[in-house]
Amino acid sequence: MDKATQTMIDNLHKNTGKSLEQWVEIVKSQKFTKHGEMVKFLKEQYEFTHGFANLVAHKVNESDAGSAKNQNELIINQYQGKEHFKPIYEKLISEIQSFGEDFEIAPKNSYVSVRRKKQFATLNPATKTRFEIGINLKGQEPQGKLEPEKPNAMCSHKIILTDIKDIDKEVIEWMRKAYDNAG
Repeated sequence: MDKATQTMIDNLHKNTGKSLEQWVEIVKSQKFTKHGEMVKFLKEQYEFTHGFANLVAHKVNESDAGSAKNQNELIINQYQGKEHFKPIYEKLISEIQSFGEDFEIAPKNSYVSVRRKKQFATLNPATKTRFEIGINLKGQEPQGKLEPEKPNAMCSHKIILTDIKDIDKEVIEWMRKAYDNAG
């Protein structure tokens, strides 16, 4: 488990007086089936921040990187039926590795979170025809390939790719800026 997640778990207990395991049981007792229902429940009923609610919901669903038996399995599943996007993912990871070594790759069920002290990008084979890079650059005006994301999304912006050739200097510069801002 990474340090940031462990700190969140420690702070959850410190702030609420209940352990992560106790919160998981509380949420499981509600019989929710959707991640969003769990997050909403914790935010409305217990005044959780989004981050804490999201952490608990992922633990309930065992959909976070720390709960996955095999993190590679999460990535393999993301690309089933979208295998043509795997080279895009691999090229993006390679580019991020050229920025430095102080980042973490955290696969989730449907995307991969990339973070330093905080998440700076998500890599997501969104559909069979669209690969999305989520970029965190709060306050940045959308321009070029950098599009605004909907309000309250995990990332402030997105870049849509359809082919590996779409990964150009501009895409890499936006990812680099987000990486630098997350340190």
